[in-house]
Amino acid sequence: MQFQMNVKIYFRLIVLLGVKIAHAQSASTLMGGRSGGMGNSSSVIADEWSIFNNIGGLGKISQPNSCFAYEAHPALVGANRMAASISTPTKIGVCGLGIFRFGDDVYSEHVVSMGFGNQIGNTSLGLKANYIQYRAEGFGTTNAVSLDFGGITQITRQISIGAYITNLTQSKLQGTNGERLPAKLAAGIGFRPSEKVFVTTEIEKDLDYQTTWRGGMEYSVYKKVFFRTGFNINPNAAYAGLGVRKKKINFDYAIRFSQLIGTAHQASATYLISAKKKK
Repeated sequence: MQFQMNVKIYFRLIVLLGVKIAHAQSASTLMGGRSGGMGNSSSVIADEWSIFNNIGGLGKISQPNSCFAYEAHPALVGANRMAASISTPTKIGVCGLGIFRFGDDVYSEHVVSMGFGNQIGNTSLGLKANYIQYRAEGFGTTNAVSLDFGGITQITRQISIGAYITNLTQSKLQGTNGERLPAKLAAGIGFRPSEKVFVTTEIEKDLDYQTTWRGGMEYSVYKKVFFRTGFNINPNAAYAGLGVRKKKINFDYAIRFSQLIGTAHQASATYLISAKKKK
């Protein structure tokens, strides 16, 4: 409990960003410049960053890849985030591995995730195991293991729905008086009125906090350049982003605007690995 209270005091400004320091896994692990530019409304987005967002999208990946992302908060020292992942299709499904870090030498969070996804008809399902470690200077470390589950279903060519839940097992932190990791449920819908426009919206409910509403839109130019925008309500924030697609490399940039704490910048890159052809 002392570990928890001191971390809360040290990161009191992060609470303004919507980070739940009063409970473990305080930093959001939603990553990737694409979803970041769309307000992190990622329940129905199936791409190479699904290992950190809706794990259900992992089953839709058709090509091996590696990803890296970094998010910087110029006005909030010690709140930067970074993530890296790899995923590859196999004969039975898609396997993924991700590493996430938040914080600095005073306080930090590390997450290692291993996920598996599979496409069944028009539905993609995924399951992810997480090893989570927290460290605060002067208070040592604590850790926990959790499971996440999610899915995305293509209803029609224009409409898709998705949902995921974190900490499905209601896991507790080791060495604490029964302190649990937060359990969150997110559900959303995606609408593609044309080949160039994709609109998403979702709600996320943390069992101990108010509901967050997210929304985003992506507009493609010649299928290689993408403009994005999005919003969050509770906490309130506005988002914008830009993406560029090449044959093997995708680059995405996202910026978040918050009236309380200024801006945050995220850049991510994805390298698509060519699958070996059988002779």
